[in-house]
Amino acid sequence: MEQAVEDFLFYLASERGLSRNTTLAYGRDIRSFLEVMQGRGLKGFSDVKEEEVLLFIATLKKKEHATSSIYRALIALKSLFRFLRKEGYIPSKHTLYLDTPKIWQLIPEVLTEKEVQDLLQAPNTEEKIGARDRAILEVLYACGLRVSEVCGLNISDVDDSFVRVMGKGGKERVVPIAPSAIEWIDHYLLLYRGEVTKGGEALFVSARGKRMDRVAVWNRVKVYAKGARIVKTISPHTLRHSFATHLLENGADLRVIQELLGHASVATTDRYTHISQKHLVAAFLKNHPRP
Repeated sequence: MEQAVEDFLFYLASERGLSRNTTLAYGRDIRSFLEVMQGRGLKGFSDVKEEEVLLFIATLKKKEHATSSIYRALIALKSLFRFLRKEGYIPSKHTLYLDTPKIWQLIPEVLTEKEVQDLLQAPNTEEKIGARDRAILEVLYACGLRVSEVCGLNISDVDDSFVRVMGKGGKERVVPIAPSAIEWIDHYLLLYRGEVTKGGEALFVSARGKRMDRVAVWNRVKVYAKGARIVKTISPHTLRHSFATHLLENGADLRVIQELLGHASVATTDRYTHISQKHLVAAFLKNHPRP
């Protein structure tokens, strides 16, 4: 099995042109899966069934891996098994249960639209901290930004319609922002930010005038989730997942969502089609000539 894995990683680097870091990450994911296989006494990839994939997901969750890391691991496995079938390592008719909703629905914690509303309304916006936190939550959900991107925003990055974001790898993108989010940013700026002389250009600052960091935002989201009685395990990234899922459910094109999220490849965005199936079924029933 190790030779097959090495061949696959070489294929990713040489023919697919993946970066060294991405190839190494895929290698770690696949070798973690091999440990699960060996623990269940499997001798080859042809023996893999849905149970092994479910156990693998459970193992990653137990180790508190980020949702994005679990997605990456499943994408690595999906690509691996496609490669193995193509190269004859496993029978061409061998079915790996990586496209079943049961697999993909176990991964994300996506909020319903009502849960999002409950979360957004949790901060006390008459207080300065609450006003700031409502604005942060609004931007996380309205723009689908990573928490690091929200923390990195400067006052000058936001205008009446768009937010300028510095994403991964120093890549800049411009993302539309909803009027409601702008209203809450203005409320925060007038009520709180204007009184904080420290923090420089930073849009979101702490009580001490320092730029908000990821840990601080994570803690505030946890507080408000509890206050909103949301029982799901969520983080700031959950709002990004919810943003993309709700867009897809309401008919947005996958390529548009890719641009908004700042994904380099639509393959990364494609994971949302696995957790948002109802719009696909509805579109099929509505448009197919013989449903």
